[in-house]
Amino acid sequence: MAGKVNAIPEGFGTVTPHIIARNAVEALEFYKKAFGAEEVMRIPGPDGKSVMHCEFQIGNSRIMMCDEFPDMGANSPQAIGGTPVTIHLYVEDADAVYNRAVNAGATATMPLTDMFWGDRYGKLVDPYGHQWSVATHVEDVSPEDMAQRMSESMGECGG
Repeated sequence: MAGKVNAIPEGFGTVTPHIIARNAVEALEFYKKAFGAEEVMRIPGPDGKSVMHCEFQIGNSRIMMCDEFPDMGANSPQAIGGTPVTIHLYVEDADAVYNRAVNAGATATMPLTDMFWGDRYGKLVDPYGHQWSVATHVEDVSPEDMAQRMSESMGECGG
């Protein structure tokens, strides 16, 4: 072994989402259009068309993705009827990114709103079943003020 390698490879953080898509090639093109993703690498599947593994970058964050391979336990959100996971994006301009994602084919599930915790925040579902939240931090809010605002917000919602 020539030299010491990094325990966390260059370009990765400690936590890296690894998502599964019914059509990873199409999904990657969607992520490029919707979120400005840049493809880092791709390993084709045994058929030469599917994606066994790929990596793409959105901002300073890396995401791994592969196609569905049910025989290997790799099922997309579409195969299992949805996902309990939301991938959160902090961006400079939530409105621009949110609208670009909708124009690229995402479904808006929660409109952008200035939230009690200090973010302009909204949610989308991409055409491959993955949930995304998009936010721009617009205000620093103390934990005390956040609790008060949350209480007021829940009162308005009838909660």
